[in-house]
Amino acid sequence: LIGVYTNRHGERWELQLKGSGKTPYSRNGDGRAVLRSSLREFLCSEAMHYLGIPTSRAASLVVSDDDVWRDQFYNGNIKKERGAIVLRLAKSWFRIGSLEILAHSGELHLLRRLLDFIIQEHFPSIAMNDSNRYLEFFSTVVSETANLISLWMSVGFAHGVCNTDNFSLLSITIDYGPFGFMDSYDPDFVPNTSDDERRYKIGNQASVGLFNLSKLLQALKPLLDPRQKQLASQVLEGYGEHYYSRFTELFKTKLGLLGENENDNYLIAFLLKVSLLC
Repeated sequence: LIGVYTNRHGERWELQLKGSGKTPYSRNGDGRAVLRSSLREFLCSEAMHYLGIPTSRAASLVVSDDDVWRDQFYNGNIKKERGAIVLRLAKSWFRIGSLEILAHSGELHLLRRLLDFIIQEHFPSIAMNDSNRYLEFFSTVVSETANLISLWMSVGFAHGVCNTDNFSLLSITIDYGPFGFMDSYDPDFVPNTSDDERRYKIGNQASVGLFNLSKLLQALKPLLDPRQKQLASQVLEGYGEHYYSRFTELFKTKLGLLGENENDNYLIAFLLKVSLLC
């Protein structure tokens, strides 16, 4: 993260470099990115924006003189590739994992401070003096995550690595890695060649979203009283209904279906099955 930019419309954007090398928080990788994956992120994030799907944006791409060694297909065939750096933007880069790691390490004071900062900066509808602000925050993230994954499904987008570190607290699409778009409907579609267990296949995205939200609730529980914990669990139980309702709405729009008909869902399922057979 290299800074915060406020544009002429008063919009606040956090600027981040991908591929610029190691930072104090790097793990075992080299912190570099190859031109191939950088171009894909640049083009796809901009495409997703113009498809109306909440996403990070790409501001620029610079080709590096560094040679980067990558095993593209995870088959032991390591090749030298041209490096690149993407300057990407988002309203926030905080993820579910940003809160999860603090709760896991017992840093509850810092967890509360960070959560209050995120709410104050990015959730203006939630009052900071509201004793239920963490519950309201969780409810918003649940409904918006359901909306985001429904939008992914409506265009056949598979993220590829749907762990808690890649799920935004602002429910935007971030961290374009081994993503892909289905050419024809296939619930088993997996764009990630290293996902041998098909954990993140496109048909699992909604379920993985629920799993990640349950991890978020687990991280928030130390800050909630017994009544709020019970209400938060009820909110989480409503995730499936949120997702199903939004998914149905999007596909009805695609098909030009007006009003409500008990056969709408059958028709959507039937046409997806026909697509699968084709």
